[in-house]
Amino acid sequence: MSAVVVENIIKTYGKKKEVTALNNISFEVKPGELYGIIGPDGAGKTSLFRILTTLLLADSGKATVDGFDVVKDYKEIRKRVGYMPGKFSLYPDLSVEENLNFFATIFNTTVHGNYDLIKDIYQQIEPFKNRRAGKLSGGMKQKLALSCALIHRPSVLFLDEPTTGVDAVSRKEFWEMLKRLKEQGITILVSTPYMDEAGLCDKVALIQTGKILSINTPHGIVDDFKKPLWAVKSANMLHLLNQLKEKEEVEDIYPFGEYHHLILKSQLSKESLEQWIRNSTTENVQLQMVRPDIEDCFISLMKNY
Repeated sequence: MSAVVVENIIKTYGKKKEVTALNNISFEVKPGELYGIIGPDGAGKTSLFRILTTLLLADSGKATVDGFDVVKDYKEIRKRVGYMPGKFSLYPDLSVEENLNFFATIFNTTVHGNYDLIKDIYQQIEPFKNRRAGKLSGGMKQKLALSCALIHRPSVLFLDEPTTGVDAVSRKEFWEMLKRLKEQGITILVSTPYMDEAGLCDKVALIQTGKILSINTPHGIVDDFKKPLWAVKSANMLHLLNQLKEKEEVEDIYPFGEYHHLILKSQLSKESLEQWIRNSTTENVQLQMVRPDIEDCFISLMKNY
């Protein structure tokens, strides 16, 4: 049995349903899987997670969590899932320890009873257990929220953009914590706008404007990118971008870090491409072939969907 099943979910907003947040979404998550929902702001990630955690009703479609229907069996699902929303939602005037005890009490358990599950996470903030939650740093708030979401030992954990707004070190630590939780058999669904985090998941669904563009392993998505990808660089990057954009032979070109990534409509050797660029621009260009990453794949899927 799949841990999460989503079948043809549609969700709209507005009096006339003029805004479509989710457009016929379907996917499955296996038990114990670390599954990423990857997409930019406004893609529909939060609406999806709120439906799966029984906080929002879909317009149509069906979804189950641990075999329980998100509409008919919402009480049972709420006992089984942990949910960490994107916005810090704990009680800022309560201390770290008080927040954790409060959430344990809600689920008729104790911190002591499930301490082994949150030990590695909570020990990092335990020295500040008497500090008000609202006075914690972003990384500490993140760890406290995760501890509260885990304190009742959920079978499925939903994390909505958990690393947004935290520093790079805290992001790295957070994903290491998720790997350890996965080893304990917890199914984890995590949404993120950061494409580099997709490679840390077992499987990912790329989502844009409420539509799923692709579902695969991170390696599988990259392997599906069949066209040669070139990185080009010059002293005047904006001028280079504008010059090459106008060329009929260019399928796509876009900024990517300190380079522009270039895709041509026809395949050329490096020597032929260098000659073509010399004939196409006044810029002195550095050129190298590169392997695409998830962000390249997302951009290609988005433009061709």
